[in-house]
Amino acid sequence: MASLTARYLAVCGDQRRLSPHTLRAYGLTLDRFDDFLSGHLGGGVVGAQLASLQVADLRGFLSSRRSEGLAATSLARDVSALRGLLGWLRRSEGLACDAIAALKAPRQPRRLPRAVAAPDVRDLVAVVADAAAQPWLAARDTAVLLLLYGAGLRIGEALALTGAVLPLGDRLMVTGKRNKTRVVPVLPQVRDAVLAYAAACPFALVPGEALFRGLRGGALDAGTVRRAVQAARGVLGLPASASPHALRHSFATHLLARGADLRQLQELLGHASLSSTQIYTSVDSAQLLDAWAAAHPRA
Repeated sequence: MASLTARYLAVCGDQRRLSPHTLRAYGLTLDRFDDFLSGHLGGGVVGAQLASLQVADLRGFLSSRRSEGLAATSLARDVSALRGLLGWLRRSEGLACDAIAALKAPRQPRRLPRAVAAPDVRDLVAVVADAAAQPWLAARDTAVLLLLYGAGLRIGEALALTGAVLPLGDRLMVTGKRNKTRVVPVLPQVRDAVLAYAAACPFALVPGEALFRGLRGGALDAGTVRRAVQAARGVLGLPASASPHALRHSFATHLLARGADLRQLQELLGHASLSSTQIYTSVDSAQLLDAWAAAHPRA
């Protein structure tokens, strides 16, 4: 099974262009599935045994994972990994496991993204910049956070930018999930922040190398940004949901509240499916109800 898993993950990376994070998670799940089946069936697992698995076998694996304390979202990822592997076996090896069709992912609670209010975003950026050890680091952190809030970038997308984007204009080509590219408009405030950082950075920002640099000149790590935001929200008394990714949620929520078209918002965010973008309509409605409850005399 280890050989089959390695081949399947290679296909996921080369053809489906799944992210390294997803590939790593799928690999861990399938390794645990191999271990479970080795004990469950008594010995090493081969392809023919995978094809003969019953629904009870698959549910037994999920039950063992649930006993480890996994959340519904993690169990759903496990189901996705199993479906992917067994579906690939059917297509490429002719080994059909009919039991996988009856395996249902656990119901997941619907969690709405938590947006950060615009004044809190401004305060968050200011506190992060004030806490920076050097002026150029303050300019760097300001530029990164404004790209998340002002252009709706994911933290990984912002940190993947290279010196090739300079000099920055009013549009930016971004490479998102599965290597899909999109063009996002750049507000003057965001452009000015990036150019101010580029002017202050003590390292040469050349094409092919990271735009945002760490203290010693290497590529900036996402953990550094997250820790800076975590410290700033503690100063401001903001909830734990006020993360770098929440700035992207705020970008979408605030645009939708100002009348942005849902399809346009989908393109700006780089969502493959409109259903991923539609969740922000629920966020907007929830905020409207909160405002009504807080302000209406008879609420």
